[in-house]
Amino acid sequence: MTAPSGMRERIRVLVVDDSAYMRRRITRMLDDSPLVEVIDTARDGEDALRKTLELKPDLITLDLEMPRMDGFTFLRFVMSRQPTPVLVISGRANDHEVFRALELGAADFIAKPEGSPLDLEQIQQELLRKVHAVRELRVERLRRESGVPMAPPPAGPPPAPQEETLRFERTDAPIVVIGSSTGGPSALLQIFGSLIEPPPRAFVVAQHMPAGFTRGFAERLDRLTTLRTREARDGDVPLPGTVLIAPGSAHLELVRDRDRIVARVTPRGHQDRYAPSVDRLFRSAAKVCGPDLLALVLTGMGDDGREGVQVVKRAGGRVIAEAEETAVVFGMPKQAIRTGAVDAVLPLDAIGPLLRGPEGPSGASRVPPMPHPALPAGPPR
Repeated sequence: MTAPSGMRERIRVLVVDDSAYMRRRITRMLDDSPLVEVIDTARDGEDALRKTLELKPDLITLDLEMPRMDGFTFLRFVMSRQPTPVLVISGRANDHEVFRALELGAADFIAKPEGSPLDLEQIQQELLRKVHAVRELRVERLRRESGVPMAPPPAGPPPAPQEETLRFERTDAPIVVIGSSTGGPSALLQIFGSLIEPPPRAFVVAQHMPAGFTRGFAERLDRLTTLRTREARDGDVPLPGTVLIAPGSAHLELVRDRDRIVARVTPRGHQDRYAPSVDRLFRSAAKVCGPDLLALVLTGMGDDGREGVQVVKRAGGRVIAEAEETAVVFGMPKQAIRTGAVDAVLPLDAIGPLLRGPEGPSGASRVPPMPHPALPAGPPR
């Protein structure tokens, strides 16, 4: 079908689900967008594989539990024979299966469209945002490791000090805030998995993720890395060697409670575009941490974090963005870089070494000079 005059070619989607009701519901949600065309549906993995090879869709929405050929087997075949962006649509009870699918090459996931009218509206908005972002996605960069890529112990003398340094006070536990979206679970696993020992830093993460999935993600990071990881709760204290993950579809902020910095979890508002919000996490952390803060913007669609990195910079903190060469979707890092507030643009394998702890008697972790030319700075929005 030809796109309307003046519009880009529509995104061609194959909907895969063993439930006829769910196929109809997902198709109706996608049909609301003039940018999307549902080219066909499939009832199981075998049907989906045949239609994928024949129709060559731009994106596939995929159920995981299906007869004849399940979603995992389908993913293995597709990623080896015809790599295609896959968006998993999963029930909230299947969080561990979702992360297994991400390891096999799925680009992202959303919760199944069930529940109240408000839930359905938010799920539809999220579905359309992720489908619309498929043209920015680099399918060849999707990480398909079955385990954690642990970095080998450093060999030889330490590298010579670089011109720029990033210093944290030893007497006050430093905090690293991280924002990510599409491709983020694998990116976080790669970074945290490279830390052979827990560093003297606390990590607080806003990963765009639906409600009901972040606890399983936190448990997975806790099991596969050296860091103690949990889904954040009100009053949690960020401690060295720990990771707090923002609950899905809620907001996580850092506030000062007398002489401590603690987590505050708040519900998502109806008008909130992103939840968890990277901007809200970064702004709150900058307020309580000032110059003792490092902010990382990793792979993801959209511009969440664009405002937050500017607040971090004005408060004296430092900002690192993931380089385009490793980002599954370069949207969030690109928007952060354009603000002019980013200190370094680094690939994933260069970020982990910065977080391993003090190097040398000064207690400074080295930030190398900008290895890639920054994008032109644009006016703050």
